[in-house]
Amino acid sequence: MKKILTIAGSDCSGGAGIQADIKTITVHKMYAMSAITALTAQNTTGVYGVLEATPEFVGQQLDCIFEDIRPDAVKIGMVSNTEIIKVIARKLREYEAENIVVDPVMVSASGSKLLKDDAIDALITHLFPLATVITPNIPEAQCLSEITIKNKEDMEKAAEIILKSTKGSVLIKGGHLDDCADDLLITEGIKYWFGGQKIENPNTHGTGCTLSSAIACNLAQGFNIIDSIKNAKEYITGAIKAGLRIGKGCGPLDHCYKLI
Repeated sequence: MKKILTIAGSDCSGGAGIQADIKTITVHKMYAMSAITALTAQNTTGVYGVLEATPEFVGQQLDCIFEDIRPDAVKIGMVSNTEIIKVIARKLREYEAENIVVDPVMVSASGSKLLKDDAIDALITHLFPLATVITPNIPEAQCLSEITIKNKEDMEKAAEIILKSTKGSVLIKGGHLDDCADDLLITEGIKYWFGGQKIENPNTHGTGCTLSSAIACNLAQGFNIIDSIKNAKEYITGAIKAGLRIGKGCGPLDHCYKLI
């Protein structure tokens, strides 16, 4: 059985964070492990509190995982401060982790800020160079590239800028585009577009967490980056189309709409 590690925050309402990651990994028939960076008090209407783990405790969790059950892939989500980011990067280098998917979680689907300003530089400096692929959505890509993204041409410009921060690949998710939901991958200097239709479903809580975890699962199985994203996009499209209706706000996906 392939083993997947998620390094992220907890969502007590179950739709995003490590809960979404574990559901995604499990339906891919893989073994899920988690190093929790923060506890959040949140639900479908917003984030109401964050309690960060200490950097030392995050490091201790990673030691326990890597020294016993080595992951075949690592997904990194919410990492809210500089010191936690530095510890994660140091441990990933120490254990020579592979198949690392970095989802630069900055803002929740409900609009709540999840990443401190001073942590953005640390994310770029310490984690991006280790990534197999970085998976920002358009608002996150705008922050990372410092350009406004209104169309697919802007996405290409932003991806080129972000690519300078990593030796891996960059996937900009196009769900925030007005006329389509196409995603752009730049890998080894080549651009790939993954077509995506707009799905009429306002419940998108945890989509970024889910997609990045699905990509990690596919990489662990040995798929290349292009096929990993293609497979993951197919999975998340189905989870959105399933039309789950839970909560009073931006609800979660149906992660278990099928077993992979």
